[in-house]
Amino acid sequence: MTQGAGQGPAVERTATVRDFRVPAYVHETAPYAAPGTHPGNAVPPGEEGHPEGYTPTQRDLPVIRRGDTVQVTVDPEAAPAAHSTAGPGPLFVVGDVHGYLDELESALREKGLIDDAGHWNAGTARLWFLGDFTDRGPDGIGVIDLVMRLSAEAAASGGYCKALMGNHELLLLGAKRFGDTPVNSGAGTATFQAAWLLNGGQKTDMDRLQDHHLQWMARLDALEEVDGHLLVHSDTTTYLDYGRSIEEVNDTVRETLTRNDVEEVWDLFRKLTKRFSFRDEGGADAVRSLLETYGGTRIVHGHSPIPYLTGEVGSEDGEEEPRPAVEGPHVYADGLAIAMDGGVTMAGKLLVQQLPLAS
Repeated sequence: MTQGAGQGPAVERTATVRDFRVPAYVHETAPYAAPGTHPGNAVPPGEEGHPEGYTPTQRDLPVIRRGDTVQVTVDPEAAPAAHSTAGPGPLFVVGDVHGYLDELESALREKGLIDDAGHWNAGTARLWFLGDFTDRGPDGIGVIDLVMRLSAEAAASGGYCKALMGNHELLLLGAKRFGDTPVNSGAGTATFQAAWLLNGGQKTDMDRLQDHHLQWMARLDALEEVDGHLLVHSDTTTYLDYGRSIEEVNDTVRETLTRNDVEEVWDLFRKLTKRFSFRDEGGADAVRSLLETYGGTRIVHGHSPIPYLTGEVGSEDGEEEPRPAVEGPHVYADGLAIAMDGGVTMAGKLLVQQLPLAS
């Protein structure tokens, strides 16, 4: 893997199930596993000491209010000139990136969305990221920087580049803001700092995290409806706990972060970490409950890697598993759900897909 400017040392991936951690609070009643047990369960800090590599963080995340703005500088020579169009450009979505900047740039370049220099090259196209920009991979901050820059460049060209909030954005915000502050996880005492480290938090990302990154993450929407597609990060119905309209959910999430209450933010993180609501019996009905409330005819989500949804990966014996064969999005739940997390952290594929899907 080549490294771009500002990246830390390369991180080698391994195609194992251990790259994908499902915290125990996803399952509500399941206890935290002890270190070395099933890799799907994240473990909070024990009473005997902190996890290896543990570093306390300062609680200095700025509180973002509705009137605040984030400034992004665009090189006028690099940004394409704005031009008019008779209608909106093509719609693209991007699955979970998790710090794999090189893979992201390659996938965007393959779709003609950026040029060889990494600048917006798609005119009036519309690009949505489904969340989870950091953790597990080598350059989460580089990914955020790229998305922020492309947002400005796309706007200058008559298109747009937007992003949703994933559970890992909440995790990084919580680790920075609350550090070691204890919270009641429903299965004992936990902290954002420990949860972040145990779910792939990278010290290089925390060291490079700046106020404008924090402001940008704190203001991301939780869901949006575009061209009949309801875009969300997590395959869960817990969005319904935060409002009965898209605007209400997004406002509630932002207000929760603004209030700076560790228990409220943890509860939000916990709920948006839930998964697999659309996968099994009753999954299509769960999708319909969201579509009937928020609009759209199909849900498009990230969060749960496609190899887990299809059963290709997910054994509990801890043995090495083959590289997952992900070629594109996974359509399921009676055709109502489209999964976009190709499992890049487990040597799968970082997906960039134009919508609607070809029939």
